[in-house]
Amino acid sequence: MSNEKNKQNRLTILLPSGRMPLPVMAKTYELARRYGLEVYLSTVQNLRLMGLSEEQLVQARTELAPLGVDFKGPGKFPTPKVCIGQRDCAAGVQDPDELSRRLFDYFQGRGPFKPKIKIAISGCPFCCSGVKTTDIGIMGSKKGFDVFVGGKGGPNPVVGRRIMRAADAEQVIATVETLLAYHDRKTPKKQRLARLLNEADFPFTEV
Repeated sequence: MSNEKNKQNRLTILLPSGRMPLPVMAKTYELARRYGLEVYLSTVQNLRLMGLSEEQLVQARTELAPLGVDFKGPGKFPTPKVCIGQRDCAAGVQDPDELSRRLFDYFQGRGPFKPKIKIAISGCPFCCSGVKTTDIGIMGSKKGFDVFVGGKGGPNPVVGRRIMRAADAEQVIATVETLLAYHDRKTPKKQRLARLLNEADFPFTEV
């Protein structure tokens, strides 16, 4: 019974913008083959090794860490879900990968951040990454980025409220910082931003 319980361990590798470096791909393949693990690509573009024992979990972390891998854990900046963007899509008008990197660089070492916040970035108004049904959605347009807040999926989906139009990268980063700080201040536990939109002191209005 205890062995079955141990096999429930999983290790989630964060893949910013859904990009997997070849050395990380090779090492995860090696670990999966060695231990007979399932490999799951999550809906938020991370990679998860499933079915590790406690000993295997420690060993996998040890072998992946030198490759610069970051792992999912409490307090981490929420990894944005990102579409392929203007470089590789005919519809793309902005580079969501670059904006995602800038967000990571800016928030590196900050936090801890409270759970349940999700971020998505799209390179055009088609919103393939689910921008309008995400806590913080950043949608590329020919004039810059529109920012949506308070969207969510689930059994009762909500379309986010647009709070900014044609913003540049610096404005987007400042807006994300304000929203995360507000969420932290107003939230004693897990909570989606949709529940805070109608608070009297919510820092943005719909535009």
